[in-house]
Amino acid sequence: MDDLLFYLGFSRVAGIGPARLDRLLAYCGTLRNAWYATVDELVAAGLDARSSRALVQTRQTLDLQAEYERAVAAGIRLISRDDPTYPALLAQTTNPPFLLYVRGTLIENDRWALAVVGTRQASTYGKEVTRKLVAGLVAAGVTIVSGLALGIDAVAHSAALAAGGRTLAVLGSGVDQIYPLTNLPLGQAVMQQGAVVSEYPVGTLPAATNFPPRNRLISGLALGVLVVEAAPKSGALITAQFAGEQGREVFAIPGNIFSPRSEGTHRLIKDGASLVTCVDDILDALNLQTAVVQQEMTAIMPETPIEAALLALVEDEPQHIDELRRESGLGIADVSATMTLLELKGLVRQVGGMQYVLAREASFPYRVA
Repeated sequence: MDDLLFYLGFSRVAGIGPARLDRLLAYCGTLRNAWYATVDELVAAGLDARSSRALVQTRQTLDLQAEYERAVAAGIRLISRDDPTYPALLAQTTNPPFLLYVRGTLIENDRWALAVVGTRQASTYGKEVTRKLVAGLVAAGVTIVSGLALGIDAVAHSAALAAGGRTLAVLGSGVDQIYPLTNLPLGQAVMQQGAVVSEYPVGTLPAATNFPPRNRLISGLALGVLVVEAAPKSGALITAQFAGEQGREVFAIPGNIFSPRSEGTHRLIKDGASLVTCVDDILDALNLQTAVVQQEMTAIMPETPIEAALLALVEDEPQHIDELRRESGLGIADVSATMTLLELKGLVRQVGGMQYVLAREASFPYRVA
């Protein structure tokens, strides 16, 4: 609990993000030592003067236990990066938030997720495309991630809810400060079938500077990002850029060549984003055609040392089952049966001729029972 309180405290310090906190930890050794470090120690750890002053001022005025209790009383869960329930996909990104504030629930199946984003000034075409694709994605067992903004974001969340699916909304404010206010009922509904998530502390008001950083969480929580409509300077393009930097797939919907709302998506396609005309384009690219089966298998099948050993041998380049047998030292019957299970779980993919490659889902930290 102490570490969680210190993470909460650092989240309250202006100017200290994951990278600076890691520098503090490297120098101080523990979160407690970092929280109570002297000014000289903060400077020696590489913290700039402004951030050092902010930390000193915050710890003089902030009651960590009271702040934690305030969040809990508001129905907010705090998930640190040390928590085993921290979203695995997000944990793989560079400098993931060291603390998430969550209203609602995050579950294991949310690792099968796609971010759907776009302009706030959505056209009728953009809204209809979003509804149709999201309905298909939800039917395939995919969680929808977006930013709860007006336009495409709101339509994506609403469509996921209407289809009975899960959806996650990432805010550029505290999770107790739903923005825009007109989407408050939508945000409350999202909490019932998913979660509202933020790296910003309780009480943080929406600010223009908060939204570009939060976009890295939208892409970080998903296997890929679908941009439906986006003007040349749309925030959705920032999300797509983060996705590319995080090694996630970027998808874009083609639109009217005369519409400014399609300029951004067409530029993405020119730059290499996958053009999407149907839900299968996304499911095929992300190996999600069997997402529901993968989720069921993951839930009922135990993770064993044999599975872990074989999964550790599978790479992005195709490997024949005989090679896996030789490297693992296991019998062919055990290897064959286990590879079949790993494929059903969506962790590996057979590419023909009994050759296997690592599937996207296999990059999650693998736990051995």
